[in-house]
Amino acid sequence: MSWLSTMEFKVGALVVFIGGLLGAMSMQVSDDPAFFSTKQKAHFIIPSATGLIKGSTVKTAGIPVGVIKDIKLQNGQARVEISVDSELALKTSAAVAIKSAGILGDKHVEVYPGGESDPPLPDGAQILNVNDQGALDNVLAKVGEIADSLKKVTDNLADAVSEDGTNKHILGRIVQNIEKLTSDLSQMTSENKEQIGEIVDQVNNITTTLDELINDESDKGFKKTWKNTMARLDSTMKNIDEITGKVNRGEGSIGKLINDETTVDELNTAIQGVSGLFESANRLQTAFDFHGAYLGEIGETRTTIGVHVQPGPDRFYFLGIVDDPVGLVRETNSLITNPDGSVVSDLDEKKTYKSRTKFTALYGMNFWDLTLRGGIIESSGGLGIDYHFFRKKLKFSIDAFDFDQTNLRLSARYEVLWGLYVIAGFDDALDNQDLQSGYLGAGLFLTNDDLKLLLTRAPF
Repeated sequence: MSWLSTMEFKVGALVVFIGGLLGAMSMQVSDDPAFFSTKQKAHFIIPSATGLIKGSTVKTAGIPVGVIKDIKLQNGQARVEISVDSELALKTSAAVAIKSAGILGDKHVEVYPGGESDPPLPDGAQILNVNDQGALDNVLAKVGEIADSLKKVTDNLADAVSEDGTNKHILGRIVQNIEKLTSDLSQMTSENKEQIGEIVDQVNNITTTLDELINDESDKGFKKTWKNTMARLDSTMKNIDEITGKVNRGEGSIGKLINDETTVDELNTAIQGVSGLFESANRLQTAFDFHGAYLGEIGETRTTIGVHVQPGPDRFYFLGIVDDPVGLVRETNSLITNPDGSVVSDLDEKKTYKSRTKFTALYGMNFWDLTLRGGIIESSGGLGIDYHFFRKKLKFSIDAFDFDQTNLRLSARYEVLWGLYVIAGFDDALDNQDLQSGYLGAGLFLTNDDLKLLLTRAPF
């Protein structure tokens, strides 16, 4: 008898078949999608694992790719171990997010594999990028915070609009000011109803007049006048367009002036000449000179006022007026009577000093520290020499003039500060005019820059 037909074999075969069927059915209903595939293990750390259940699904893009294998406590935090399909190929940049599965608080783990170019995550390694902000309890916590803030706002609003809390809050003060403003407006309109009515009537009259003016269709009305004006404006714009076209084409005087290179060059040359003229004028140095000197032998003061014009560093002009007390010398005859009654005429020269206005006009040339001058000195021909020391602060001068009886004048001048100077000298050093006298004085020499500064600072 064959062993295949025995009862023992049949019973054993039936048990194996039923066991295999149960195993296959168990695999079909398993929550682990990686049950039949190669698995990759990993874990991550979160502060709280509330809502996560061992064996719950791990998803990627909403598709199940694994399960939560275990949840443990590690250093006061939750260690969640997961198992996913190795085909997911987790990278070191992988991330997990805890998301709610419903309003009852259920959660699941969402896995993001990471960048394809990043190194692979070792089996069982920790996933460092964890986001659990999307969980329902976190959302509810945020909603609770918002509700608390709204409650505070409503409490403040209620307090602000209440009678007692009006002055405690900005909003309350604003509402109170609006109330006062509307009250004032109501009072003003009630007290000035007649004036407001007149204003409304005047505005109505103005709008009526404007309506009549705009809608006037007569020959001199606004509509036809406006059309004529626009037609003239259009004609004017056409003329301007024609003129600019001619200018661009180089036609006419203005066109040639703008487009002809010869004309432009000549104009540039003329402008450069004028510019050079103004530059020369700007380089012109002008100074105001005033000084007085006391003549010791005569006991009077000689005053000089003049203008110093220097067009260049090597030459200058000086024009001045001199008030000289040594003006005229008069001779008188004295009569002497002898004891015998005879009269003898004796010539007695008597000096009489009277003020006399004199003029000075000189042209000078500078040679480093030496200056030569020539022209009119005190209304007579004369020459002068100056020599400068100590960076032109000290100057010694010799002047010779009135060559009929040559007057030789020696002088020294020292600049003290900011144009203020002292002067000393000796008049008629040869005593040809019997006017020999020493003198001492002071003066002020102001340049054009000094004058500009004084004028700009003047109070008027």
